Amino acid sequence: MVIFVFLRNVTATVIPSVTVPLALLGTTAVMYLVGYSIDNLSLMALTIAVGFVVDDAIVMLENIYRHVEAGMRPLEAALKGSAEIGFTIISISVSLIAVFIPVLLMGGIIGRLLREFAMTVTITILVSVIVSLTLTPTLCALFLKSHSQHRQARGIGRLLERFFAALQSGYERSLRVVLRHQFAALMVFFATVAATVCLYLAIPKGFFPQQDTGFIYGQAEGAQDISFSGMTRRVQDLARIVNSDPDVNSVGYVIGGQTFNTGNFFINLRTREDGRTASADQIIARLRAKIAGIEGINLFMQVPQDIRLGGRLSRTQYQYTLTDADLSELNAWAPKLMDAMGKLPNIIDLASDQQTNASTAVVSIDRDQAARFGIQPQLIDATIYDAIGQRQVAQFFTQLNSYHVVLEVSPRDQADPNLFERLYLTSPVTGGQVPLKTLVNIDTTKTNYLSISHQSQFPAVTLSFNLRPGFALGDAVDAILKTKAAIGAPATLNGAFQGTAQAFQSSLATQPYLIAAALVAVYIILGVLYESYVHPLTILSTLPSAGVGALLILMGAGYDLSVIALIGILLLIGIVKKNGIMMIDFALHGERERGLKPIDSIFEACLLRFRPIMMTTMCALLSGVPLMVGAGTGSEIRRPLGFAMVGGLALSQVLTLYTTPVVYLYLERLRQWLGGRSQAARRAERPEAAASGAPDIVPVAAE
Repeated sequence: MVIFVFLRNVTATVIPSVTVPLALLGTTAVMYLVGYSIDNLSLMALTIAVGFVVDDAIVMLENIYRHVEAGMRPLEAALKGSAEIGFTIISISVSLIAVFIPVLLMGGIIGRLLREFAMTVTITILVSVIVSLTLTPTLCALFLKSHSQHRQARGIGRLLERFFAALQSGYERSLRVVLRHQFAALMVFFATVAATVCLYLAIPKGFFPQQDTGFIYGQAEGAQDISFSGMTRRVQDLARIVNSDPDVNSVGYVIGGQTFNTGNFFINLRTREDGRTASADQIIARLRAKIAGIEGINLFMQVPQDIRLGGRLSRTQYQYTLTDADLSELNAWAPKLMDAMGKLPNIIDLASDQQTNASTAVVSIDRDQAARFGIQPQLIDATIYDAIGQRQVAQFFTQLNSYHVVLEVSPRDQADPNLFERLYLTSPVTGGQVPLKTLVNIDTTKTNYLSISHQSQFPAVTLSFNLRPGFALGDAVDAILKTKAAIGAPATLNGAFQGTAQAFQSSLATQPYLIAAALVAVYIILGVLYESYVHPLTILSTLPSAGVGALLILMGAGYDLSVIALIGILLLIGIVKKNGIMMIDFALHGERERGLKPIDSIFEACLLRFRPIMMTTMCALLSGVPLMVGAGTGSEIRRPLGFAMVGGLALSQVLTLYTTPVVYLYLERLRQWLGGRSQAARRAERPEAAASGAPDIVPVAAE
């Protein structure tokens, strides 16, 4: 549609459309050979790759079509146009691949996750270059018609011609104004750079976007001294409340696990097709309010993510683990930190695996009293076990099954503190019944450890938490670290994030280096291609406007700077610089081959490349729209990438058309000034050459 709107030619529209399936087919074939599958990350790569493939074909097609419009025959136009634009396409593609070199070399779990994405995009770019340099010119030569054979545009086509002619004329007039006020435009560029840095520092940092996977995992925790039967009743009450929610499809639960006061819930939600309108986080908030009235038990819920990185099995999504060689010091400071974390506004569902206050009943046999009645201690022990130990005393069989006979008192009586007063033993001495209560001493004043967790052989307490909706993980991590320092915890109390939070800390530390490495890689590639130290900077000057647009739309839409959004920004580095490459390549050609002045060459290049820049940017922008507005399970992880691409391309489209020519002119003056100084220095070193009037030999690269 974009191609048809700009060129208003059916044949020219079909040619790039043919290259897209061929390039994607080649990409999937290579993916199959290297063992890749279609998943969320590779699907994102293929979706974005459509824009890349169309971009390369559009750049080639538009340049050929421009010559056809000028009156050349299609074959002649294909030969000349492909020769003119071939180096530009190679420059665009090679520098775009260079953006992903740091991603391919990343280590750790994040590098493993993103490697398939980067490889898929790289493969698509390589296949696209081959198709654009070979198939597209061939199809143009075969199927495009000479300009004299074109019919006069009518109706909508005529209106589109007038519109784009007015757009081109308006850009030409505005560009003349900008070039007359170059310093003001340069200040706008520097303001854009400053805004990019400020927005990067201000935007909340996150890891991966929170997904709605249609499933909720819950972990119930009762009092540390609760009985199994009491835990069972409360878990069943929770299950009834959860199952009554209209968006819940089914509920399963298991009682027990690490300790008998815990239980696991597995909650399947209805699908969107079945009419579910609330998100998983909204359902959790709704259930949290309903179950608050059940005493003696808590239910911690979280939405399991497709990307979950290590960590302990905890009640909530993120974990912060405390370790200390001194168990008593650990038990004293862990509750203090938990109380302080509970006051943080961005943390909810705070839980701890510390189980140190379980009420215990210590039963000891009064041997003197038992000897007076002639009752052996073994008999007392056996009687207690028969009452509450679930002793298997028999087994009987039927034709289809077998059944165990378990001896115990009524489960309701097992929790009765007066149980031992109603159990009797026969005394061999008196022949009478002796209450068990008179033969034992029961101490219920002590507490004991229900469990002790360890990490790296040290006692450990894990504090787990969820994030309140609308808050970023980076803010929570900073707040927890500041809270631990504020309460005055001893140096021997060590704290470390685990799992997803730990991976986030690692990725946050490498984000600036990853962006810088991508920029350096692109600069080196462009420097080699253009044999210049200066003009790669001109091409890279297109990036700040894209960064501002991406960060603004992410903040406006309520997204944090996650790993997926960072991928979008890296993609922008590769996409936006296409505008600069198309301008600078033609401008340098005008200077070097035709002897034009810098201001004339860049002005001409901007006007000649205005249409392909608009076309390629619109295609890349529209390829991000499905990611931005897509629905379905797991679509949340792709949306930040779409928002970053659309916002960055929309703003950079406007700014780079004006700031790039100005930056080019300033850097060209800098290059000439540096070249003049180097020539003066060489003349000073060779005074005899200067005196004889012999011409200086200047290497081509210096030009």
